[in-house]
Amino acid sequence: MSGSGRALPADLERLREIEARFAMPTYPRAPVEFVRGEGSRLWDSDGREYVDLFSGLSVHNAGNCHPRIVAAIADQAATLGGTSNLFYSEPAMRLTQRLVDSSLGGRAFLANSGAEANECAIKLVRRHAHARGVGRPEIVVLDHAFHGRTMAALAATPRLAREDLFGPLPAGFVPVPRDDPQALADAVGPNTAAVMLEPIQGESGIHPIGDDVLAAARSACDESGALLVFDEIQTGMGRTGTLWAHQGIGVTPDVMTSAKALGGGLPVGACVTAPAVGEGLTLGEHGSTFAGGPICARAALAALDVIDTPAVRGNVAERHAQLREELAEDAAVAGIRGRGLMIGIALADGLEAAAIGRRALELGVVVNAPNPKTIRLLPPLTISADELAAGLARLRDAFGAG
Repeated sequence: MSGSGRALPADLERLREIEARFAMPTYPRAPVEFVRGEGSRLWDSDGREYVDLFSGLSVHNAGNCHPRIVAAIADQAATLGGTSNLFYSEPAMRLTQRLVDSSLGGRAFLANSGAEANECAIKLVRRHAHARGVGRPEIVVLDHAFHGRTMAALAATPRLAREDLFGPLPAGFVPVPRDDPQALADAVGPNTAAVMLEPIQGESGIHPIGDDVLAAARSACDESGALLVFDEIQTGMGRTGTLWAHQGIGVTPDVMTSAKALGGGLPVGACVTAPAVGEGLTLGEHGSTFAGGPICARAALAALDVIDTPAVRGNVAERHAQLREELAEDAAVAGIRGRGLMIGIALADGLEAAAIGRRALELGVVVNAPNPKTIRLLPPLTISADELAAGLARLRDAFGAG
């Protein structure tokens, strides 16, 4: 039975039985199996249609199954799946060039995920610190951050860095409040390798980091010789209205990480540097078996072609304004946070996000509840005004039922 009391389709019940027996129980899965997607729409195994306001956690920024991305994947898969990074691959080399030219101007390392991109960044900034004589480098991170679930990335994620479960965790991470520029400045000193932060924190419920904190981070890094790292895994690829979030806030990092939407639906991550960082990591210092494979690299290049356009940037701005206007007077909405199409809806007292998320799914709209008082919206950047209006109407119905 589902949470609403209706009987589950036989195929879905079979999947739940398989999960119960064979899968580690790490995900709280909703009782829906999506089997098809197109643009801002999804269909489940019963043929029900949904408006997608979540994009697979900001992965499908170009929409589900964009034809240009699908064509690039199919063409490359039928040509060559990969050899290894011991040989040249044109899609990988073109992707590094595209990433560097569109952002920081230095060099890029291709990875398979956001966590891997952040692990690369952590290695890189520690190496950079050792090169300037820092024996035990530290990385300053913000409370409520999320940088991944691999060991170093987890250690950089204060609220999930559970020594009792996963310790001993790698040392050298110094958490500070996310809204206190003086505390950040005070934490940066001669042993600091980097300040690492998300321009907008996503997993904690969409919290933009204040301009004063970003400016303090840049200034402190400049004064100490540390590097400023922006985790743009969720904020990048057009999500905030510019291709990379830092391009819209006036603070430029020395290192940037990307993933999620970068691969157009396939697993691609990247760590990109500014010229001042030099070559970054060099021969034998880092590597990855599958990273930069031609199928994933072709998908990423196609995703960049689709997303990095004035039309998509304009649509993000217009849909942001539409979203704020349509939700502004709803009694269930206590506030709206975020930029572009990275939105956190703060709920009024008495409403519970998980219940609203479940009801929204039953009404045919996909949203996310990252904490008890927030609904997170990450719709495709290509969503039309009519599709967004339809999704928001269903969400408002879920507010009323919640």
